[in-house]
Amino acid sequence: MTNKSIFPFILITLLAVVSLQAQEKSPEELARMAQNPLANMMSFPLQDNTTFGIGDYNRTSNVLNIQPVLPFLNGHLITRTIIPIITQPTGETGSITNVGDINITAFYAPTPKNGLTWGVGPIFVIPTGTNVSAKKFSMGASVLILKMTKKLVYGFLINNVWSVAGNPDIDNVNSFLGQYFVNYNFPGGWYLSSAPIITANWKADKGQQWVVPFGAGGGKIVKIGKIPFNLQAQLFYNAVRPDGYGTVSTRFQIQMMLPK
Repeated sequence: MTNKSIFPFILITLLAVVSLQAQEKSPEELARMAQNPLANMMSFPLQDNTTFGIGDYNRTSNVLNIQPVLPFLNGHLITRTIIPIITQPTGETGSITNVGDINITAFYAPTPKNGLTWGVGPIFVIPTGTNVSAKKFSMGASVLILKMTKKLVYGFLINNVWSVAGNPDIDNVNSFLGQYFVNYNFPGGWYLSSAPIITANWKADKGQQWVVPFGAGGGKIVKIGKIPFNLQAQLFYNAVRPDGYGTVSTRFQIQMMLPK
């Protein structure tokens, strides 16, 4: 067997094993795993975030996040990477699209006890140097705590990053991200969800630092072939926002799940 024929064979074998493992889990189990950022499984979410009503011309911005999640050390080390494809409006009709800075978080996660899971670890922001990049290498710490019951999965994530290297002529980075999430699960893999992302730019002027959205949505576990996918949609109102920031945001996500 040649090298060219070995790789497709390995891929087909891997997908077949994953399909058999996925069949062993109910839609309700898969939904709870999808809602657990520290679940011991590989997953590949594509998350599209759109903000409406930006600037004087009520334009629209979009961020497509490619977010592979990979577990190591029997699930005690979870790496979460975010590769954003950013589209920003310019002026009345123009726009720019490029790859934004890449975020990598590595969580150490002990074995859950009594439905309580927590993880802590470093976060790194790698500048891409594009016209939508902060052009600073930044790092910080991230903490995640969640509680899981038969129907509910809820918790929060917080992190803060500071720039440590980069062009000295460009403003330093000091930014916060917080996300609380509450999921209520129904039979058949259906669920309701609220998971707004709160951000703060500590370098911005007073009154221009925070974006605080409120909103909710829902989702469902479906199977394409024998591979489970998590489909989700949410709508948010940005109650606190800087001048010129959009008032309404949407989030759509499709997540391929490869449970162990």
